[in-house]
Amino acid sequence: MSHLKNIFVIGGILAMSTSFSTSTSAAETADKLSIVNPQSLYDPSAHGYSVSVVAPAGARVAYVSGQGGADDKGAYSPEFSVQVKQAYANLKKVLDALDATPAQVAKLTVYVVDHDPSKLGVLTQNVMEMFGETLPAQTLVPVPKLAIDPMLFEVEAVVILP
Repeated sequence: MSHLKNIFVIGGILAMSTSFSTSTSAAETADKLSIVNPQSLYDPSAHGYSVSVVAPAGARVAYVSGQGGADDKGAYSPEFSVQVKQAYANLKKVLDALDATPAQVAKLTVYVVDHDPSKLGVLTQNVMEMFGETLPAQTLVPVPKLAIDPMLFEVEAVVILP
């Protein structure tokens, strides 16, 4: 097992790792993110996120501004689920412009207007569709409103580039 000493994202907080073991070899983690979900904690993967993600040594970091659910004409659907789907499509366009893939996203922060538990299914479904098995660390922040009134959802990302 390799011992990694890196900065990693956990629950929306940057923290220093002292030393921990993972089941992947150093060669396997040299160019991709390592997901660490400690067995001593609840497994969050069914809910569309990981507890922590470790970037490979020497990686560059891209910070993606919040992407809302506006279509290519700047219009917002009044439906929460439509805005979430469009926001992730917009995030994918940014990843494409960075020559990155969803597997390179280490951290998401999502902002949800008037959040309630009934919205979790829509959020989880969209994250699973975009990220599959490579689930980033993620924090959901309930908010009363976003930058403009029609916005119901926004997602920002931290992307690790080689």
